[in-house]
Amino acid sequence: MSDLAKKFTGFRQFKWSEHSTGLGFALLFVLGIIVSWAGDGWYGWPSFLTWGNLINIVKQASYTGVIGLGMTLIIISGGIDLSVGSMMAFTGGITIFLLNLFPPSSVAGTLIAVVFCLVLGCACGFLNGFMVTTGHIAPFIATLGTMAIFRSLIQYFSGAANILSVSEVYPLFGPAEFLFVPVPVWVFLILTVALHLFLNNTRFGRYVCAVGANEQVARYSAININLIKLIPYVITGFTVAVSALLWSSRINCIHSSGDGNGYELEAIAAVVIGGTAMTGGKGSIIGTLMGAIMLGMINNMLVLGGVSSFLQQAARGLVIIAAVLLQYKNTK
Repeated sequence: MSDLAKKFTGFRQFKWSEHSTGLGFALLFVLGIIVSWAGDGWYGWPSFLTWGNLINIVKQASYTGVIGLGMTLIIISGGIDLSVGSMMAFTGGITIFLLNLFPPSSVAGTLIAVVFCLVLGCACGFLNGFMVTTGHIAPFIATLGTMAIFRSLIQYFSGAANILSVSEVYPLFGPAEFLFVPVPVWVFLILTVALHLFLNNTRFGRYVCAVGANEQVARYSAININLIKLIPYVITGFTVAVSALLWSSRINCIHSSGDGNGYELEAIAAVVIGGTAMTGGKGSIIGTLMGAIMLGMINNMLVLGGVSSFLQQAARGLVIIAAVLLQYKNTK
């Protein structure tokens, strides 16, 4: 076979499905560029390519994207967590209650509240993981229950009202910028790199994939199944707490009934669009990063296009279905 034939064969053997997320991201961005240059009429979005708009897309995506990073590990291990939205409101609300016990100008009190929030998030994640692993409750049922519990508790403690912070230090963090990039974006990127390395360069990451791919074989390989399935829930609880801190410090309060609603859908959507298989066993942290930003770009395009907010949820639903269908086609 000639070199030209080998190259052609190699091209034919290129698996586009393995790069579908990156290709989709590139095509979506190109679409935004084309429409933004189309003109100033109803079909033109001249503001799409501005730095402020692009950075705002990533900033808005970071709140659910951070949660999606932890969700990626759970789904790879063969589980799911539907409680992340309610958990976000619960951890953020309880943290503000603690924060308000300190003087408004107390830096130490703010740091204590931040650490408390992270620990509380890990504890909530541990509760979910414990019910799934030790209690042998299906992840869908266990987290569906805690979704209702977390939301009910924070509404009860707050009287279903907004939980306002009186701190003068806490609201300085959320809206802050470093090198002209918002802090939530930096946190999103740092956690992406950390969890990417954790998944792909550690023994634990390999075990997570092994358990998700075939739990019985992993058990025969002397892998501690319960521990491997528990830790992703704890990590997700941590990422939920991080998101709660970023969001509540930005608006300096928590809406006990509204904040976090739909976050589970957004996080799972980012994971699925990023190429992680819902059946478990394989996935990508970088893919989830791109999936979250793609959702942010779609939302932004719909807003710039004047599409009704009621139809924006439908558009996200169609994207999720398309991503799952693509996975199904690739596994056949």
